[in-house]
Amino acid sequence: MQIEQILLDAVSGAIKELYGADAGTLQITLQKTKKEFKGHYTLVTFPLLKISRKNPEQTAEEIGKWLLEQSPVVSDFNVIKGFLNLTIAPAVWVELLQRIDATEDYGFTPVTEDAPLFMVEYSSPNTNKPLHLGHVRNNLLGHALCEVLRANGKRVVKTNIVNDRGIHICKSMLAWQKWGEGETPESSGKKGDHLIGDYYVLFDKKYKEELAALQAKGLTKEEAEEQSTLMQEAREMLRKWEANDAETVNLWKLMNGWVYAGFDETYSQMGVTFDKIYYESQTYLTGKEEVLRGLEEGCFYRKKDGSVWADLTPFGLDHKLLLRADGTSVYMTQDIGTARMRFDDYPIDKMIYVVGNEQNYHFQVLSLLLDMLGYSFGKGLVHFSYGMVELPEGKMKSREGTVVDADDLMAEMIATARETSQELGKLEGVSEEEAEAISRMVGLGALKYFILKVDPKKNMTFNPKESIDFNGNTGPFIQYTHARIQSVLRKAVDQGITLPEAMEFSLPLSEKEEGLVQLLAEFAAVVQQAGTEYNVSLIGNYVYELVKEYNQFYHDYPILKEENSALRDFRLVLSKNVALTIHKGMSLFGIDVPERM
Repeated sequence: MQIEQILLDAVSGAIKELYGADAGTLQITLQKTKKEFKGHYTLVTFPLLKISRKNPEQTAEEIGKWLLEQSPVVSDFNVIKGFLNLTIAPAVWVELLQRIDATEDYGFTPVTEDAPLFMVEYSSPNTNKPLHLGHVRNNLLGHALCEVLRANGKRVVKTNIVNDRGIHICKSMLAWQKWGEGETPESSGKKGDHLIGDYYVLFDKKYKEELAALQAKGLTKEEAEEQSTLMQEAREMLRKWEANDAETVNLWKLMNGWVYAGFDETYSQMGVTFDKIYYESQTYLTGKEEVLRGLEEGCFYRKKDGSVWADLTPFGLDHKLLLRADGTSVYMTQDIGTARMRFDDYPIDKMIYVVGNEQNYHFQVLSLLLDMLGYSFGKGLVHFSYGMVELPEGKMKSREGTVVDADDLMAEMIATARETSQELGKLEGVSEEEAEAISRMVGLGALKYFILKVDPKKNMTFNPKESIDFNGNTGPFIQYTHARIQSVLRKAVDQGITLPEAMEFSLPLSEKEEGLVQLLAEFAAVVQQAGTEYNVSLIGNYVYELVKEYNQFYHDYPILKEENSALRDFRLVLSKNVALTIHKGMSLFGIDVPERM
């Protein structure tokens, strides 16, 4: 039962009877009443003045009186200028809660076999370094978006494109070849992705030393870069790899294998999975095929040096390089190949790329190029663009080794959660195993919530200390509230209380209780909006609002000690559904909520 729809039908009836007009053609606007005014829903009367031919206050007064007399849903009203504030009868809220309680998976739409298929690309790591804080935001956003789309009844394929080729990878390979002395993850005791990342940093260090030495001899920075033997060797290694040189390819396979094993550990810790992984080492060949086809068909052109370009000036953009003079690919080539392979593999209705906003131009170009190549899906690609994430200390630079490593960050969050929980006495009376599980749940929950509650489009600063606060808009605050409700429900069972199948409709409900039922009812609309707008932060904001309102109710009204057993049972059913909604909302973020804390 949607109260809004019942109200809209009732308002339509009032307009027809009072003013003889068909409301179907009118703009009837209902919104949630502001907290400072009495009421649940507000009707804006200004669009109705042409048919009422009266001022806003008179119009609101007339409609309010008609609803009070004719609609069992409305129990009171008040008029503030042209705004009609409507109070909903308590029995309606009881009935609504009963319906929510009886609806399996309220707020979620079941996924059917013929539902639209959405493919979401996220993570997109490079095999020359471990995952860092920026990847954490990307992975969490991608995973949450997939879950929200599923909750909206969409079939979802979670995909990852691994950047396992190119000059960056060759830098790590060359550094290991020159200075590694056969070091392995086993011999060093390091995760494979960390080990390779160290060699990427080492390459940059040695490269800077070489440039400094060349510049000391009187060369300009540009001349030094041109004459750098290290960079020449890295480029030669890339050329050899693309020529399928056996020694180069074997080294590449060995080192990438180390990295993949490391990535898998990180993904597992983060709770992130994929249905299909693509590798740029495979997709770039398809991309080259497409570019050469486009060249033959006159979509693209070749310069004198042999490089292939697309002229995008008719679209208000510039010329875009697609193949270098030596025949090697660029990122755009790979993305063209990846897109074609995906649409060959799956009957995709919508392709969404979760990639940072520094790539806005890239995806604009990709969409145009695919369209030029004759692919109907080109124009329909969605770039889920998100802002950068920084620490309070500022930006990160991977080649300088100043990144915040994802593994270190997660370990730190779990340790901090343990320390904070102990200080607050939240681990008293629990076993060591349970304490570890709770610390992991709280630490990772704090990290995920802090990042996902922010509008994806905005840049953000991640503050680890702030995120683990048990008060305020944080993951631990939400988790603690869930544990608190579970404690109440356990005590009710211990006292032999069984929840009724049907509740009394004549209960004297408080505004706080009515407001909580209203909030619960809004969950379905919030999930829908988050899926339509690709804005997962709406879920976080909603759950926090629900939790905040529930805690106020919990402090102000007795539950188990309530003498009116019918009202006590209502409050227990209300608490149960708040906990269930917290659980469902947080599950969309990949956050576990504890039963006790």
